[in-house]
Amino acid sequence: DRYNSLYGFETLHPMVGVVDFNHALRAPEKIRFLYGVYAVFLKMVKGCEIRYGRQTYDYQEGTIVCFAPGQSVEVTMNSAEPQTDVLGLLFHPDLIKGTSLGRNIRRYGFFSYSSNEALHMSEQEKTLFMDSLRTIRTELEHSVDKHSRTLLSMHIELLLEYCLRFYDRQFITRDKVCRDAIVRFESLLDEYFDGNNAEESGLP
Repeated sequence: DRYNSLYGFETLHPMVGVVDFNHALRAPEKIRFLYGVYAVFLKMVKGCEIRYGRQTYDYQEGTIVCFAPGQSVEVTMNSAEPQTDVLGLLFHPDLIKGTSLGRNIRRYGFFSYSSNEALHMSEQEKTLFMDSLRTIRTELEHSVDKHSRTLLSMHIELLLEYCLRFYDRQFITRDKVCRDAIVRFESLLDEYFDGNNAEESGLP
């Protein structure tokens, strides 16, 4: 509710919020958060600069950024206008206590301070993410009953599993690029030393 009040969002549930900055009524020009919740944002535009811990968060348009309870984040807007085309999910750790998500939350390394790089997503991945947010939002609009907490934590866990798959894809792809660069580097060195270059020009 404190986060929602800051931006003018409606609070549908005390421990979970789905936010759409296209509907924000206001946005502070510069603010520092000490998060008490988990937060996952899909940022379609780079409307602000983010300092995460002691360093700048590396993100571009069309990426996901994640924060966890206890983390310090400073947000500076690029303009006086509220940032748009940003969707987010925030949930309190109390919601997931005793659930499958609560037991497995440490699996999601993208909530760690050490992960200060955003997730770059394909169009299909963005669609999956937005569909998951819509499902959670629909559940939030349903009146609270004895099934609400279980269903919300399950839907959030599914969204985070998708994010984990997307992150694994990103870094597996990057590992391949790194391996390809090393293979090419070794090949160039072999060619250099196999010829007369070393004798004529010395070490490369």
